[in-house]
Amino acid sequence: MRNDDHASYDGSGRCCAVCGGRFGLIRYYCWRTALCSRKCVDRFKARREADHKWLRWLRTA
Repeated sequence: MRNDDHASYDGSGRCCAVCGGRFGLIRYYCWRTALCSRKCVDRFKARREADHKWLRWLRTA
């Protein structure tokens, strides 16, 4: 996910949620999030899984 301070939500439909790249002919979706490529889909799923692991660890601690 991008970490830009100047990124606003009004232009979120025009660029990839992971890398900020432009969309090509095919737009991929994962959890209603628009992504530009399979690579970004894999990165998004890995990040989501890492977040879930961290939250599970936090609950048990």
